Amino acid sequence: MALVTPLLPEHDLETKKLAEFFNETLGFCPNSILTMQHRPLISKAFINLNKAVMDNQGRVTSALKRMIAWVSSNATGCRYCQAHAIRAAERYGAEQEQLDNIWEYKTHPAFSNAERAALDFSLAASMVPNAVNADIKKELYKYWNEGEIVEMLGVISLFGYLNRWNDSMGTTLEEDAIDSGNQYLGKHGFEVGKHDGSKY
Repeated sequence: MALVTPLLPEHDLETKKLAEFFNETLGFCPNSILTMQHRPLISKAFINLNKAVMDNQGRVTSALKRMIAWVSSNATGCRYCQAHAIRAAERYGAEQEQLDNIWEYKTHPAFSNAERAALDFSLAASMVPNAVNADIKKELYKYWNEGEIVEMLGVISLFGYLNRWNDSMGTTLEEDAIDSGNQYLGKHGFEVGKHDGSKY
């Protein structure tokens, strides 16, 4: 059971309307949003930030943004966000080889050098203490412009919020997200952990 009980989607109709965004992204409204709406200003602000961060203005694709989110969530250990990120990457057209080998992005041929630079940035930016340095910057600037780097860090920062929110809440993972986590991450020991709905 989560730390705080998710509310029904009808609790705040403005949040419900904004949350239609997630029907495309995930195929359902996340339990995290249903929990945030205990304070609707938070749920609405978060959804609007999510939409802004995931808006593509450059060459950073929707699929790459979700893989950036997965690397960030993996670094922090949030199983809820790992499952959501890999599911969204699939829904936004990430290549099957990338989905199957996301753990090996540093060496697997399914990933380009530009994608590796972006994913290395996500990993470094998600570590505590922060590990973004001159080498990370140099690699990023080989392939990406400053606006695209801002988009990437927007995703990393958004998932920093989500990782803390969902791991602290013990947000219950939805069945479809569990299926995606098991399918693409199971061979590396993916487990629902505290997000199975009964740990708290």
